[in-house]
Amino acid sequence: MAVPLDEAVRQLIHDGNTVALEGFTHLIPVAAGHEIIRQGLRDLTLVRMTPDIVYDQLIGAGCARRLVFSWGGNPGVGSLHRFRDAVTASWPGPLEIEEHSHAGMANRYVAGASGLPFAVLRGYSGTDLVEHNPNIKTVSCPFTGQELAAVPALNPDVTVIHAQRADTAGNVQLWGIVGIQKEAALAADRVLVTVEEVVDALDPVPGQVILPSRVVDAVSVVPGGAAPSYAHGYYERDNAAYKAWDTIGRDREAFTAWLAELTATASGATAALLSGATSATSTPTASAAPDAGDPEPAGRGA
Repeated sequence: MAVPLDEAVRQLIHDGNTVALEGFTHLIPVAAGHEIIRQGLRDLTLVRMTPDIVYDQLIGAGCARRLVFSWGGNPGVGSLHRFRDAVTASWPGPLEIEEHSHAGMANRYVAGASGLPFAVLRGYSGTDLVEHNPNIKTVSCPFTGQELAAVPALNPDVTVIHAQRADTAGNVQLWGIVGIQKEAALAADRVLVTVEEVVDALDPVPGQVILPSRVVDAVSVVPGGAAPSYAHGYYERDNAAYKAWDTIGRDREAFTAWLAELTATASGATAALLSGATSATSTPTASAAPDAGDPEPAGRGA
């Protein structure tokens, strides 16, 4: 089950695939995104509820043909300049976009995980997304006649997530702020999980999500694999890296230099390649779940 990251990406992700790298502020699978860049994958449809700097990097590296998303930006800093350049100037190539609301994307994943063809929700009313997105329809409730929004299920070819740990049998455990990772994994045809560590047994943690080994195709041990985002109980968010990316991302020449440095590094090396940022592969601050006195309780948002 545990395989090196470069091998896992090579086995599971292919040109033209629909790929979701999910994580909400926390546990973003940055190292896996960088390995996709290193392997030169092309024509991907990238899916994510909140694409941030790793998607900016994937787009700038020419990996993406299409982006399906709800909100995109460098959290707390500003725009994604490689994303903007692709949409407005087709650099390094044209990028198709399909924009949804957060609720629409979440419901699409849930429908995909549930084996349903589409999701129904109260949403999109009062927005102009309906005019620009042919994948948003309306249906009438057969019981009340109420008009509701309908969106197609999301079933990625591959979902990639980062988690705190897995056990030797390949079961995966994550906790803290959890976004749509569970549903995205259950909706996908193949699942790759990077983890901070592999342990003999998974001790229970309040608010935990467990993905059983039967739904996980590969686990890769990549300490620091979520940096510069954070892994609850292991290391903090590297705010300097997000600020540094704004300077790199807004300039094609600076980005091209960053990309050359990334592709020259070994698999598993993460975003320590941001000038002025701290190392993204630093030793975890703890390898155990936070206790009840933790100022940021486990399970928030799960």
